[in-house]
Amino acid sequence: MELKSVCVFCGSRNGSRPEYLEGAKALGAELARRGLTLVYGGTCVGLMGAMADATLAGGGKVVGVLPHALRDREIAHPSLTELHLVDSMHTRKAMMAERADAFIAMPGGVGTFEELFEMTTWAQLGLHHKPIGLLNVAGFYEPLLAFMQRAAEEGFIPHARRQPFACEASPSALLDALPRAGQPLAPETKALRPEES
Repeated sequence: MELKSVCVFCGSRNGSRPEYLEGAKALGAELARRGLTLVYGGTCVGLMGAMADATLAGGGKVVGVLPHALRDREIAHPSLTELHLVDSMHTRKAMMAERADAFIAMPGGVGTFEELFEMTTWAQLGLHHKPIGLLNVAGFYEPLLAFMQRAAEEGFIPHARRQPFACEASPSALLDALPRAGQPLAPETKALRPEES
């Protein structure tokens, strides 16, 4: 599949390692180099702001989606190609998903994890077939991959879906791998009884 835009979920803080900030800048620069539009949460802080700045500096397009409440805290990025102000976090995620052809999660906190898993759940339910990737800077997502494997071993995730992500340490390798990661899996043939859901 051809990608034109990528939604990136990442931290509103820089994190404790310099590699995280470097990774955000590198991803932004690579998106711009490839002519891919960045879709993200619209703020100017943390990894989010650094990634947007790098994309813009490389001549790329950046679409931000930000709830009004966060704009009022003066963290809206002032120089985006487009900034959409919305009424809620739910509307924010829906618009970001609609505007993107693929999703990437960088290191981040609870908000990043929640966004990643919502898109993963939607994919599992067949609500979208867009690829999802992890930018595994400094091995940040190794524990998550191990946890997904554990959940599959314990019977909570179908074995074929135990790693529904493309996962690479460098932006260029991840963007190369993403188009192959969005292939829909065959639907489950066994209907779950209520006690199994």
